[in-house]
Amino acid sequence: MLFNGLRRREFITLLGAAVCWPFAACAQQSSMPVVGFLNSSSSSWGEAYLVPGFRAGLGEEGYVEGKNVLIDFRWADGRYDRLPGLAAELVRRQPPVLFAGGPPAAKAAKAATSTIPIVFTTGEDPVKEGLVASFNRPGGNATGINVVTAELETKRLGLLHEIVPTGDPIAALLNPKSPNFATQSQDVQAAGRAIGRQIYLLKASTEDEIDAAFAGLAQQGIIALSVVGDPFLANQGDQLVALATRYRIPVIYEWRVLAEGGGLMSYGVSLAEAYRQAGIYVGRILNGEKTR
Repeated sequence: MLFNGLRRREFITLLGAAVCWPFAACAQQSSMPVVGFLNSSSSSWGEAYLVPGFRAGLGEEGYVEGKNVLIDFRWADGRYDRLPGLAAELVRRQPPVLFAGGPPAAKAAKAATSTIPIVFTTGEDPVKEGLVASFNRPGGNATGINVVTAELETKRLGLLHEIVPTGDPIAALLNPKSPNFATQSQDVQAAGRAIGRQIYLLKASTEDEIDAAFAGLAQQGIIALSVVGDPFLANQGDQLVALATRYRIPVIYEWRVLAEGGGLMSYGVSLAEAYRQAGIYVGRILNGEKTR
């Protein structure tokens, strides 16, 4: 389920021409353009579930990694405080285009450069996040894929409500260190009101805190759980599925891969498709795409 097909959401703005400056380490070995790639997740998660779609999108525009384009990866491993430094590293190498996966990475990239073209994916409103001025006139140097995830919290909690229709409370698990924590908390509470159900907010930003959150479910009388989308929580997918099985509690996830890996169910956008679309945008910029 992907909300990026509308033409009005396909916006590209560049300041100046996109010029290829290969990284210093590659300059003597290759004249291929090198795309900067910034992501909040871990390399293991990203390489398995995100990068294949990105490479496929590049391929649709005629770019094959190792043949006529290189990708310089930077992974924050769920540590958002690392993103500004990683973004600065990529910007210093002056890539012709910079890709930023997810709102935290997109914000870090936007703060690091106002001239290098940026392609981002975000599940938040890019206008409210300060990534673009508007959908019709984005301005600046950013373009992206807006995958609408916040609006799906109501649907995910609604599905839980159908599974456990009693009046017992259900909970949502969030990462309090996420830059989007405040917005996500508001979205979850609004979703709870929409279905007429009390929603407890559980917080976890470490593996131990995830363990503690599940251990406390029974004590609080919580009978079902929704895991809110977050790169750190996504990286802990195996732990989340194992704990849900141990405590015999129904859990819904944003990511399909966790349902395929033993979780009860998922409902969300296709990240692979979003990254494919982003790869296409990056390829278009490499091919000289100008402001729309």
